Amino acid sequence: MGVGETIGRTALGVAMVRAMESRRRDRLFHDPYAAAFLAAAPELRDPANRGTAALVGGVSSAGAGFWSRVVVRTRFFDDHLREVTGRGVAQVVVLGAGLDTRAYRLAWPRGTRVFELDLPEVLAFKRRVLAGRRAVPRCDHRPVPVDLRADWAGPLTGAGLRPHRSSLWLLEGLLIYLSADEATHLFATIHELSAPGSHAAFECEQTDVGALRKQAQRLPAVAEYAALWRGGRPDTPGWLARRGWLVELHEAAEVAARHGRAAGASPGGFVTATRP
Repeated sequence: MGVGETIGRTALGVAMVRAMESRRRDRLFHDPYAAAFLAAAPELRDPANRGTAALVGGVSSAGAGFWSRVVVRTRFFDDHLREVTGRGVAQVVVLGAGLDTRAYRLAWPRGTRVFELDLPEVLAFKRRVLAGRRAVPRCDHRPVPVDLRADWAGPLTGAGLRPHRSSLWLLEGLLIYLSADEATHLFATIHELSAPGSHAAFECEQTDVGALRKQAQRLPAVAEYAALWRGGRPDTPGWLARRGWLVELHEAAEVAARHGRAAGASPGGFVTATRP
């Protein structure tokens, strides 16, 4: 199995977007490692593998407007992580971490512990690439190889998460790839492991997955992603609110406008929730 198949085209596509953004003078963030993941993926260097090449190449052409959402969300969640950890929350859990490098590129408060959960092959690929760059995490970094569709609470607490202390949970670009039942199980586990003062941050679409797929059909570079979309649980904000979480929706268009960028191809935004 090749690297592109192992870690998934989604992870490579997001790395491409972050690498492109990092080269802009007016960049909203800087990810110095994103391009290294692309260089390490043999599929992207092999002309015979036109599928992945077309997918990644399309991010900078037909899919540019659609993928502007990735740029805006990256900056939004960067800012949210800084704000919450700056107020004393010292446990951060990144679910479906993919090729996220925040553990290495953000300036974390002293004592912050960042857990990254994803499939073993994803984390192994990331570890190899970052080791080749001699990258050093700027926090207490703890990768946790798991399948989020199975039991992951045990491995996470085994890696050092302390459920009696407040945590910040980040689910970036993840929920749309889960079924409603999988998303419910994920948030039920988060709720169980969250002490008062915990936070959660994720995306919220205001268009059903069928309509989003129709939009994606006009963007061949994005259509391959859309084939994997399962919709998640659209009423997650309400689900959390019914369990006592304080929920706030941040419209993607408003966040993008603050940074002088397009909002992206679909309505919706970002949710931040706090357990009082």
